[in-house]
Amino acid sequence: MKISSEHYDMLVVGGGPIGLACGIAAQKAGLSYLIVEKGCLVNSLYHYPQNMTFFSTSERLEIGDIPFVSINPKPKRAEALEYYRRIQQKFDLNTHLFEEVISVSKQKDTFHITTSKSTYTASYVVVATGFYDIPCLLNIKGEDLPKVRHYYNDPHYYAGQKVVVVGASNSSVDAALETYRKGADVTLVVRGEGIGPRVKYWVRPDMENRIMNNEVRALFNSKLTEIRPTEVDILTPDGLITLENDFVLALTGYQPNFAFLEKIGIKLSEDASRQPMHNPDTMETNIPGLFLAGVVCGGMNTHLWFIENSRVHATQIIKRISGLQPF
Repeated sequence: MKISSEHYDMLVVGGGPIGLACGIAAQKAGLSYLIVEKGCLVNSLYHYPQNMTFFSTSERLEIGDIPFVSINPKPKRAEALEYYRRIQQKFDLNTHLFEEVISVSKQKDTFHITTSKSTYTASYVVVATGFYDIPCLLNIKGEDLPKVRHYYNDPHYYAGQKVVVVGASNSSVDAALETYRKGADVTLVVRGEGIGPRVKYWVRPDMENRIMNNEVRALFNSKLTEIRPTEVDILTPDGLITLENDFVLALTGYQPNFAFLEKIGIKLSEDASRQPMHNPDTMETNIPGLFLAGVVCGGMNTHLWFIENSRVHATQIIKRISGLQPF
């Protein structure tokens, strides 16, 4: 492992849009900084479905005061990847990709950071790791079978297959519609009594019409209970049913890496939300000098924070740092 002798004013864990925004804010403030990302640039966005359309308009996804020009009212994944790649290039951000942060510890006034490739020291650390890395599991028999996917990418793969999609969120509804249109026999399994309230308003009627026309089978107030190589069991209000099945898309949501947050000393709330402790005005955690930014701040309440309403975290953090210590 390489041991770095360079000390940074601020080290950012996570190279997503908010991590990049923190780097830009640090650069503008004249601070030395390093962004460390365990995958590729904006790794979470890269793993979004290929055809995904954002809920927000392009101007609400902008960072660094750089316009995000889109040919559509709401940009697609490919446009977002291009935009944030251009952001990286324009600001020449100091970013280390494919390097995972293993530990963060504080000794006196200095943070010591160990990664998969090196070690660093920094005066301040910002955790902007998002929540897309760890799926919320069903915890049922057969969930570990190869045919079960917790991430959905391209619909063509499922053409002509019997597919069960679990969930009623945007990702579930998008997957159900797209795979249906590529020729899959789709069954949507939903714990609640209907499509989720946060489903994109232009997608909801499409899904409801497909269900009404029996083009997509929807089982509401139901849950998957067991997965086997060629079939699945589903508990419905009318009893247990067994369906022939080729693939299960268990798109039941994702969660922050709570183990990492606890490992580095950030306290979590004791309720179901497991919200990391932080000051909403400064984004500083229970550890002085250690900050949170972006969607990780909401814990299990992953619907609270998005790119558009957490961009300001970068400014809040830099203001706090500048007030603590002049550079």
